[in-house]
Amino acid sequence: MKNPFEIPFVGLKLGTHEFEFELDKTLFEKFPNSLIEEGELIGIMMLEKKETMMIANFSVAGFVTVNCARCNEEMEDYLDGQITIYYKFGTEEEEDENLIVLPPEAYFIDVSQPFYELITVSLPSRTVHDEGECDEEMVKILEKLQAKPTENKEEIDPRWAALKNLN
Repeated sequence: MKNPFEIPFVGLKLGTHEFEFELDKTLFEKFPNSLIEEGELIGIMMLEKKETMMIANFSVAGFVTVNCARCNEEMEDYLDGQITIYYKFGTEEEEDENLIVLPPEAYFIDVSQPFYELITVSLPSRTVHDEGECDEEMVKILEKLQAKPTENKEEIDPRWAALKNLN
């Protein structure tokens, strides 16, 4: 079966080419221990081929299924993002994560990794249901276990009380 994320660039003419991808469960299955297991996103790659390099502009938009940080139930979250990756031909190592060096014998690029990374970094740092949509039982448990502010009317240790008078 042909990998839908492999783009052969050898036969492409110089200039800009557009590729569209349906990013779903098949993409996330390629990455073990993925933060995301399901989603329905559209990925677009604009590939500009030049004599000595290629510039790929990736963009994604759509919904992913993630767990709510409050109640741990599944929820859909919308995300979109963009990134630019530069591909150049050569044999040297590069430190820049947005620059990929392709060996001279390469004839295709696999875009699954850039799309996966773009989706992952586009996730918000904390995903929670809208107010009132969380699992009610879990919310009750959390409220019960949540630390209540206590009024501290206890006497302060005299050693610390003496420090207050140093001003």
